[in-house]
Amino acid sequence: MTTTNRNSVTFTDNRTQKQGEFPILESVYGDDVVDIAAMNRTLNLFSYDPGFVSTASCESAITYLDGDKGELLYRGYPIEQLAERSSFLDVCYLIFNGELPTLTESKDFENIIMTHSLMHENLKVFLQGFRYDSHPMAILAGTVASMAGFYHDKLDIHNPEHRMITAHRLISKMPTIVAAAYKHSIGQPLVYPTNSLSYAGNFLNMMFSSPCAPYEIDPVAEKAMDVLFILHADHEQNASTSTVRMAGSSGANPYAAVSAGISCLWGASHGGANEAVLTMLGEIGSVDNVSKYVAKAKDKEDPFRLMGFGHRVYKNFDPRAKLIKGIADEVLAKYGNDPLMEVAKRLEEVALKDEYFIERKLYPNVDFYSGIIYKALGFPTQMFTPLFALARTVGWITHWNEMIADPKMKISRPRQRYIGHTLRNM
Repeated sequence: MTTTNRNSVTFTDNRTQKQGEFPILESVYGDDVVDIAAMNRTLNLFSYDPGFVSTASCESAITYLDGDKGELLYRGYPIEQLAERSSFLDVCYLIFNGELPTLTESKDFENIIMTHSLMHENLKVFLQGFRYDSHPMAILAGTVASMAGFYHDKLDIHNPEHRMITAHRLISKMPTIVAAAYKHSIGQPLVYPTNSLSYAGNFLNMMFSSPCAPYEIDPVAEKAMDVLFILHADHEQNASTSTVRMAGSSGANPYAAVSAGISCLWGASHGGANEAVLTMLGEIGSVDNVSKYVAKAKDKEDPFRLMGFGHRVYKNFDPRAKLIKGIADEVLAKYGNDPLMEVAKRLEEVALKDEYFIERKLYPNVDFYSGIIYKALGFPTQMFTPLFALARTVGWITHWNEMIADPKMKISRPRQRYIGHTLRNM
């Protein structure tokens, strides 16, 4: 039995008649939470919540999203305003420090990040030890973890200055590592960073220039990448961010924790979703086939599923998808219409008018268009998830920093409901 008053919830175990009263903690936005930390001690019970769908694992002041309203805020600022008026590096500063930078702070921060984008030469040698056909995410996870061996001078996790320096190193060097992983996979020499370029422009240059063919940075592509980075910078307690927090809660160094997040992001249900969207659009092939595939998606007996629709949290239109659709139109207007974009537009149009999808609130999410943009800009499919990791790095390291600085931090240790054998003797 459960009873609730204004400030607490009381649970009664009807089998033992034990009672426990647990405080309700108010949230600034979103649902309040019941503090059940003492439930086992009081009632000898654990909560059971597969996938943690109803569990708040921490307190955080970084990102808030409202799935019903389709709202996403970084430090209180709507994602739409940040995408329109800020650069990615200004958003990085905001996420990590809590406030938007002044003009002087913005210039100083950009200088710090861009002048530390070069990675250690021996780290380059380590990266080049991977097989040429290794997936870039394998290279990324291994290389980031190895940074603890190359940059161990500032690894006191209880020193705020060390934590800040580590954040700067990760944000500054991640584009270099991602681009190096790509160059390694195609057998081209690594392109060194250029401090005078913008964050996004420098990354594009490292990706697509070569000693024999300089890359001319297109402002449309540069802006598109910058906005895409902003849209992917953080997203509350998603699977990879929770992984970073859990790994870091043991006291593991931040490079190891972020590497764990990269490995989690590699999963097809998380960072690999935009790859799956592109594969699906290729399978549909033509706008003439859209209705047939929508019917297949509604058929429970058919294994085909629409990728890029719906979201674990958003029960309305993903606010990032609205922004990214506009970017897709701009990029494809410059780089020529992609037949897959026509399929995507028709698929969205049909799905949004179909009662099946309306009833289930299956709206296009951020993955629906991002892969098409990356493809138009020249990125191979296997690079889509590393691009996600590059942008999400600031969110990961900020959540890790917030957790380490929290005096209430404890090592993560979920419990289980045991359903195995009873005691057996041999």
